[in-house]
Amino acid sequence: MRLHPSFPRPTAATVDKLRSLLDRALGPSKVLTSPDACLAYAGDDSDQEPVAPDAVVLASSADDIAKAVRAASEAEVPIVPRAGGSGKSGGCVPVAGGVVIATLGMNAIQEISREEQVAVVQPGVILGDLHAAVEAEGMFFPPDPNSLRMCALGGNIAENAAGPRAFKYGSTRDYVLGLEVVLVDGTQLRTGKRTVKGVTGYDVTSLLVGSEGTLAITTAATLRLIPKPHAVTTLLALFPDVQASGRAVSAMIAAGVRPRCIELLDEGTLDAVRVRGVAVDERARAMLIIEVDGEPSDCDAQAERIGEVCAAEAIDILVAQDAAQRDRLWEARRQLSPATRAMARFKISEDVVVPRDRIPALLEETRAIERETGVRMITYGHAGDGNLHVNLLWNDEELLPRVEEALNRLFLSVVGMRGTLTGEHGVGTSKADFLAMEQQPELIALQKRIKGVFDPKGLLNPHKIFPRRQLEAASVTVAGRAVSLHGAC
Repeated sequence: MRLHPSFPRPTAATVDKLRSLLDRALGPSKVLTSPDACLAYAGDDSDQEPVAPDAVVLASSADDIAKAVRAASEAEVPIVPRAGGSGKSGGCVPVAGGVVIATLGMNAIQEISREEQVAVVQPGVILGDLHAAVEAEGMFFPPDPNSLRMCALGGNIAENAAGPRAFKYGSTRDYVLGLEVVLVDGTQLRTGKRTVKGVTGYDVTSLLVGSEGTLAITTAATLRLIPKPHAVTTLLALFPDVQASGRAVSAMIAAGVRPRCIELLDEGTLDAVRVRGVAVDERARAMLIIEVDGEPSDCDAQAERIGEVCAAEAIDILVAQDAAQRDRLWEARRQLSPATRAMARFKISEDVVVPRDRIPALLEETRAIERETGVRMITYGHAGDGNLHVNLLWNDEELLPRVEEALNRLFLSVVGMRGTLTGEHGVGTSKADFLAMEQQPELIALQKRIKGVFDPKGLLNPHKIFPRRQLEAASVTVAGRAVSLHGAC
């Protein structure tokens, strides 16, 4: 586990004032203050150390959130929104205490319209439940992070979550038409629209999606739906090594093949899959899960084309025989995060992104970093859009300096390849100090000014996204060439 800086907490007198204001505004049944109760809202699925809040509000309506925000603003304490708590960047960890506003109880699917192809949902709706509800109506909501059985829409919107299907269909932002939110002063606001087209004013909705709870708190969302694909075909392509799988991905993209997802699993990840009971040819040292959808005839044609493209590199190419086999495979894929966590005492999961033609180079670089630092690194993820999850695993706490070295080298390599430091997990606390590697100081300053307009006192999810320390150098050398620490676009 990495060490993170500690932040000043509210004084005892301020906490007493906060609790009194919350109790008066909401009543004791909606406010938790005991240490044991608050501890359940202290962490997420990241390596950020849990930090217990001073109070938790169990919101059941937008009015509850507005009352809680007004009380916290009056007391001048941090306000941290929380949905499912499945995030991987520390986004909902109350690192400076204050009040957590828990929205998981706001879990109504308020509307599904087949005619308008929209859904209106509250922030506590579990993503998998939304998928089931809209697909029962013959429609489709594509974003599919692997935590879909526990993650909630409020968090998906805050982090602009994506998943394997983003290659073809895009991320959460592409499906959010409008939002209902509460601002830091308790104002309730509607943004966006219900129609597919609309360019009235600034696109505040898109700004809020992915803002990690630092600008406003979502109370409802209007989501765009699309028709459900009639057929899905899943292929497995097995490779002698991970570099061969990376070359196959590049070849598919170059050939114009567009599956709905291309998932890459390297050798270490395949070991974890085998432990979970999925039989994979022992010769394979890497695998691609490739999925196509559409009309049945289209799926057949796409699958045939994929087989032709992959044949030059693959050991074998298999087609899932039925939905049950496909579901078993994807369940094993979704369990990779806990499976890899069980492989070592400590784990950090990063979600870097590089241009798709640089995937082989990134895989080669991770092997070099592993050799030279002694920190085990295994890789899986969404190769179709270049978003790979590089996992660092270690058992000895004394290896932490090497882990930090490996992380720095990984991030510098990604920036040097004209990539980005996070594709779907967000910045949170985990990557805040690395933001300046990718973004120039003027851009960071502009974003801070936007934050100041929404949140003048800095109470909404403080100490997230923005760097707490300065990088020491303006540029580094990656793969033999100088690379600026604030972007290589």
